[in-house]
Amino acid sequence: MSENQKGLGLLQIIWTVAALVVIAAGAVYLLGRGGSSSEVKFQTPYQAVLLTNGSVYFGQLAGYGSSNPVLTKVYYIVTQTNTETKQTNNILVKRGKELHEPDRMYINPRQILFVEPVGTNSKVAELIKQQGGQ
Repeated sequence: MSENQKGLGLLQIIWTVAALVVIAAGAVYLLGRGGSSSEVKFQTPYQAVLLTNGSVYFGQLAGYGSSNPVLTKVYYIVTQTNTETKQTNNILVKRGKELHEPDRMYINPRQILFVEPVGTNSKVAELIKQQGGQ
């Protein structure tokens, strides 16, 4: 066997090992992704959900990390401006008072920018409690 043939044989072995490493890494990545689609569990009763359109909703988020997240006990903030004094006032409104009386929101997971816990002692949590939330 010539020196040139030995070099080609070694090169083939190196490329074969490299291909196997890439295939194994890809398999590990794909298997790992499958396990990461499990739901995220939150430590607080309510979460703040910011959507890509700038809307913010507060509620109990289930199925986050899945393809079908659902927000229940939904609240949002409405800003009202006094026309005489030009002062603004933010009011927390419970969703469900609309004409179609929705009791939940099914959210496209690609539209969720981020989710944050609503602190149990926060102003939002206090306002939810005042409105009969838990």
